[in-house]
Amino acid sequence: MKNKLPNTHDFCFMRVPADCRSSLFTMVMVRIGIMTALGQFMLGAMLGHTMSFYDALMATFLGSMLLEFVSLGLGIAGAREGFSTSQLARWCGFGFYGSSLVSILIAFSLIGWFGVQNAILANGLNYALNNKPGFVICALLSGLGLTALMTFGFRALGWIAIVTVPLFMLVVGWIVCELLAGYHLIELMTTLPTGEPMTLGMAATAVGGGYIVAAVATADIGRYCQNGRHVFWMITLSIIVGEFVVNSIAILIAHALNTSDVVTIMTQTAGWIGLLAVILSALKINDSNLYSSSLALLSAVEVISGRRLSYVGLTLVLGTAGTLLTVAGILEKFTGFLLLLGVMFPPVAGVMLCDYWLLKTHRVELDESLRQQQLPDPKILPAVGWNGVIACLAGILTGLMIKMGIPSLNSLLVSITVYALLNGYPFKKAVK
Repeated sequence: MKNKLPNTHDFCFMRVPADCRSSLFTMVMVRIGIMTALGQFMLGAMLGHTMSFYDALMATFLGSMLLEFVSLGLGIAGAREGFSTSQLARWCGFGFYGSSLVSILIAFSLIGWFGVQNAILANGLNYALNNKPGFVICALLSGLGLTALMTFGFRALGWIAIVTVPLFMLVVGWIVCELLAGYHLIELMTTLPTGEPMTLGMAATAVGGGYIVAAVATADIGRYCQNGRHVFWMITLSIIVGEFVVNSIAILIAHALNTSDVVTIMTQTAGWIGLLAVILSALKINDSNLYSSSLALLSAVEVISGRRLSYVGLTLVLGTAGTLLTVAGILEKFTGFLLLLGVMFPPVAGVMLCDYWLLKTHRVELDESLRQQQLPDPKILPAVGWNGVIACLAGILTGLMIKMGIPSLNSLLVSITVYALLNGYPFKKAVK
């Protein structure tokens, strides 16, 4: 019989047991669902409207490599330890109370993403209903409805993804064929963009920023993988489909229609099929946003106050907050939101990756507790991992101030370098 934990916790405060892990197929569907939302079409269209096809693909490649590196490193660590991202941060550079800062940052960023995706759904619903309910009413209905679904925890992620991902790809495929009918592929690939030009570095940062929060939070999903090989295929396949396939399509549509507002055109020219695409997109991405943000804040509250809140209750609160962000107009700040995330989160990942895979600061305690299927004793942790905090600040400032190259990559590399040096590497040997 499988180990069970009440739905009020959903393994927030313990390792995910081996007999509660999911199949590779389920994990791939969950991750592809995260990577193929209509927000990704918005990103691809933004690239297509400001860059040539080949420059946009290069930006996609560079941003995707950053996402692959971060996601694999943290996802495999999560699968190995059975830890959520917040638990991993506690033992990988940020300390007992310091990890709550990471948790809060992840939670609020994902709630912002919830608001963005819900705005796309609310616009689609309002258009389908001839603008009679109004955007605000549609936003409230869609946001609170999605929130109710996620009170079921990770179980909801699995079955929602298995149902919605294939349907979404079929529906979007039909819409794309309709929009691009009569255009020649070579002509679209060689069309010059008409929007305000964007540098390759900033574009790659926007691509990385589009899913960097999900990459940092990969352990929340990866802890349900059975092994590191499953994590690799889950990440790699989702990036191929979500970044290269979806971005390429969106770039071509932006060139064909000479606009970055591709999502509105896709949803409003296809009638009820377009509305179905919007609904499926919101279902499969916002469930993940809400799930990881709830896990993060549950961990933060436990660290700060010692209390273990109900997963269901906190999910309802966060979903309501994300819905209010929709009403407040977060969609209008989409590009700036991506660029900010693209320099804020790589340093967080850099510290965790450096500590877990290079310095191995707490590897002995983690390995021993893993054999016992327990959590390590938190008393051995520092209250705040100041070296990790300093390295993060150095990385963020670098990403914001230095525009040469790729800001998101700059911030990641600086955080890794500063954290390693502050901890005496390579002069002090890491734990074997």
